[in-house]
Amino acid sequence: MSLIVERQDTATPHEGGQPLKIGMIAPPWFELPPAGYGGTETVVAGLVDQLVDRGHKVTLVGSGRSGTRAQDFRPVYDTPPSHLLGSSVMPELVLAAEVGRIMDELDVDIVHDHSAAGPLLARHRRQPTVVTMHGPVAGENGDYHRRLGSTVGIIAISDAQRRQAPELNWVGTVHNAIDVAAFPFREQKSDTVLWLGRFSPDKGAHVAIETARRAGRKIILAGKLTEPSEKAYFDREVRPLLSHDAEYIGEADTHLKRELFANAACLLFPIQWEEPFGMVMAEALACGTPVIATRRGSVPEIVRHGENGFIADAADQLVEAVQRASEIDPHMCRNDAEQRFDLPVMAAGYERIYRMLAEGTAEIRTMTGTADASEPRRRSDRT
Repeated sequence: MSLIVERQDTATPHEGGQPLKIGMIAPPWFELPPAGYGGTETVVAGLVDQLVDRGHKVTLVGSGRSGTRAQDFRPVYDTPPSHLLGSSVMPELVLAAEVGRIMDELDVDIVHDHSAAGPLLARHRRQPTVVTMHGPVAGENGDYHRRLGSTVGIIAISDAQRRQAPELNWVGTVHNAIDVAAFPFREQKSDTVLWLGRFSPDKGAHVAIETARRAGRKIILAGKLTEPSEKAYFDREVRPLLSHDAEYIGEADTHLKRELFANAACLLFPIQWEEPFGMVMAEALACGTPVIATRRGSVPEIVRHGENGFIADAADQLVEAVQRASEIDPHMCRNDAEQRFDLPVMAAGYERIYRMLAEGTAEIRTMTGTADASEPRRRSDRT
């Protein structure tokens, strides 16, 4: 079965074993935690803090300054090269080169790599390496991870993601998570619908505007609009639809984003692709705000139809769901976020995978009498 845990499984610090020494590799693009955009970085920052709180030693490699509780921080860039995101791969290569040097110096039990190029170094490492699949498993990204073979253990962020490429070296599934307590809960909502994300056709901002308009609701749109492809899509598909009832307010920082979630009647999430995990869904639920989404990717794992939101299979169903958003109990949304998408839940899931691989590698070394058993055993069963 999949390694997905809920609140009742998270109470024991370091799962009854000895504290682990963990090498955590973040992408180079943003500081941890990020000030605004940066879903992966938000997850990594939260995971680091939880692991430290659970008694583990974490060495974090990243960019800029660390706002985490990692005991050891190794910055690759003094200033994150965010302006190069989408136009250059060089920061990923520089990060990988520095990671190779840093990890050679450290005594760690396991390496958790969230970068793109870093996993290429895993085959030369005696400690096991796990990689969280933050992106899609189709196309070039899937082919890349397929070619890594058993040199890394891949962790899915949803079962939906895992089903798309069952041949990859999956070692578990752990849903992304947020610090639920940091999100303001609000029982009384406005009549305004919210769309929040990156401007891409796959995210369906244009569908959200059309849906809200048909439902007779105003919609606020907030999101990242910096890369050329994002600007092209916005100018082509979104800008012509903006009016008094459809307002774009720019990219929201952390504080504004949480206020938007808390005030909204619902989060409209009409994705047009197999989204592996939509962080905005968990963030909305934490604020007691229901999620209205299309049945794609991980949506059926996150949205419980009629309980914390509605899932739609057609445009008319999306419109009806927006009109029915007030039927959802905000307290049920918040409770669901606490049980399934809070940081301690995620940390417990990752810790179990770390131990499974670290102890398995140690067992191999003992059996073979070698200290160079660099590859974790391939797990054909689901943990």
